Amino acid sequence: MIDSLLIANRGEIARRIIRTARRLGIRTIAVHSDADAAMPFVREADEAVPIGPAAARDSYLRQDRILDTAKRTGAEAIHPGYGFLSENAEFAEAVMAAGLVWVGAPPAAIRAMGLKDAAKQRMIAAGVPVTPGYLGEDQDPARLQREADAIGYPVLIKAVAGGGGKGMRRVEHSADFGVALAGCQRQAASAFGDDRVLIEKYILSPRHIEVQVFGDSQGHVVHLFERDCSLQRRHQKVIEEAPAPGMDADTREAVCQAAVKAARAVNYVGAGTIEFIADASEGLRADRIWFMEMNTRLQVEHPVTEAITGQDLVEWQLRVASGEPLPLSQDQLSINGWAMEARLYAENPATGFLPSIGRLDHLRLPDTLRIDSGVEQGDEITAHYDPMIAKLISHGATRREAARKLGEGAAKVEVWPVRTNAGFLVRTLRHSDFLSGAVDTGFIERHADDLVPALEPDETVLQTAAFALLPKQTGNVWTALTGFRLNAENDRQVMVEVGERPYLVEVTGTQPTGRSENGVLFLDGEAWPFGPHRAGHTASSAGASDGAIIAPMPGNIIAVSVARGDRVKRGQPLVVIEAMKMEQTLNAPFDGVVAELKATEGSQVVEGGLLVRIEGGE
Repeated sequence: MIDSLLIANRGEIARRIIRTARRLGIRTIAVHSDADAAMPFVREADEAVPIGPAAARDSYLRQDRILDTAKRTGAEAIHPGYGFLSENAEFAEAVMAAGLVWVGAPPAAIRAMGLKDAAKQRMIAAGVPVTPGYLGEDQDPARLQREADAIGYPVLIKAVAGGGGKGMRRVEHSADFGVALAGCQRQAASAFGDDRVLIEKYILSPRHIEVQVFGDSQGHVVHLFERDCSLQRRHQKVIEEAPAPGMDADTREAVCQAAVKAARAVNYVGAGTIEFIADASEGLRADRIWFMEMNTRLQVEHPVTEAITGQDLVEWQLRVASGEPLPLSQDQLSINGWAMEARLYAENPATGFLPSIGRLDHLRLPDTLRIDSGVEQGDEITAHYDPMIAKLISHGATRREAARKLGEGAAKVEVWPVRTNAGFLVRTLRHSDFLSGAVDTGFIERHADDLVPALEPDETVLQTAAFALLPKQTGNVWTALTGFRLNAENDRQVMVEVGERPYLVEVTGTQPTGRSENGVLFLDGEAWPFGPHRAGHTASSAGASDGAIIAPMPGNIIAVSVARGDRVKRGQPLVVIEAMKMEQTLNAPFDGVVAELKATEGSQVVEGGLLVRIEGGE
């Protein structure tokens, strides 16, 4: 077993690796950016070393600094976690060339699976079924258009070097293909330095099924069964579960064995995930499930596999990297119950899930679930990294039990003033279609009105807020601040503001179920600021647009499609902003002329900054 480990990552995965390594008696070294100097993983490591400024390109992606730190601290091995350099074959080779142990996939396997087109061609040769599509080298837009037309719409354009939903576009009609291709290529070039794409037939009732595989240096490969990661938003996973609902034993065997075959085809060592796309229009069937891609690293959703198998996958990684054989053989692995994981993000569903940054002045997470988190109360959520606050993981004997436990836990999440998706998770986990297993990748979009309603405080919210403000009765009805009617029953009225809107509430019964603290009410994952009514104060309301296009989040300007003085039409794209793995296009609110243009391609902007101002024109 290795005796010292440098962790080339941050946040919750760094904490997870540190804790497993400590249990195995391995000394840990954490590298960190200046922005992460006070984060929990830095405090918990045996040694911590700063390696650069906040931007990942100046710190967590600096291979030279990481290798130099490993040398200076006497680290024997490097664990890349997931993201950043975890699937970088050149870095893996540099680690091994430096005489260090690489806790990850072999560089050859990373390369073989790193480019989606080449990976699919290899899978075809290995007898693994792949999605119908175009994988050719000819990237001429006219050729790509012809191939898409021949496949039949809808199609999916995907970056060859892509991942995490970047460089991906769904196209419904031939006339839309050119614009979608340009956008996909632009994002792919920005994110991966490679604008090549492939085209796939878009599956109309898609399920995202993935299989956890593990290999060792002795040539053994096993699977640890499947996960269903179909509940996605903008190709980003939101809720994952294991096993997959509706998966019978024969289909499971076929899919898992195909995953093992795929791993063997690249002589795989370590933890990896074989991802499949399934056409679930007629249920899960082995002949309607196709290879999509392989992630040559540990996945964010690995805890659900750990929950149903009882295994620590990070420990498996460390043992395999140390040259040991796999801890268990295939016939020693089995499924126990059901597990679900929800990703708690710092984002505001009411504003299109835009990231929410700031200090976590109040953070309380449920003690009834497994919590994998990289932050604690008082820490900052910044625009520099992924906005995930925590992973909430449940385990139960059945799917319904796992969903109930996760929903009850998500309902107890308390975060302020940073906004989160906790309420959205609660509504999703309680939705009848989710509970029945009727889930595919279009679930969130299909049920958007139910999952992201226009939130107004309901009676429970108002009662809880009013109860918290209700003055203690002293026996003097003339000095009490509640309502008063001669000869009336013992009713109590309180004027309360919730979300800056005033409400007159008649308090009845005892204290409701919501919990209040420091002027914030927490109920079912939502946070409601409240306080006593201020005389003459009314709710703020948005008037007619004045034509100002404001940055909805801090980020980078990646495209500007207008110039000052240009005439624009309502809905015309003006600026594209990217932050935290999210790309958003800002459009003209009405017909007019570009009177001001503050946005420039490649520049950084702060939330609330003016980008463009449109003035009405003839």
